[in-house]
Amino acid sequence: MKDGIHPNYRDVVFQDMSCDFRFITRSTLNTREKITIDGTEYPLFKLDVSSESHPFYTGAQQRVNEAGRVEKFRQKFARSTKASA
Repeated sequence: MKDGIHPNYRDVVFQDMSCDFRFITRSTLNTREKITIDGTEYPLFKLDVSSESHPFYTGAQQRVNEAGRVEKFRQKFARSTKASA
């Protein structure tokens, strides 16, 4: 591989700000902030949502009443076709 053309691939800490969950993975992401974990300094990237806080993964997801939405659409569509006839 040629020197100087590839991004710096290193360990980066991703922190979910909504639940203070952190994980370390490798990335080429450039960050300005740093964090020290177990005596080692890592670049820090702050997340709004991760698998620890997203409703789909936590089981807190709420299902929308789909039957009510379809009925509402049909009623709205039926009114517009009667008005144009």
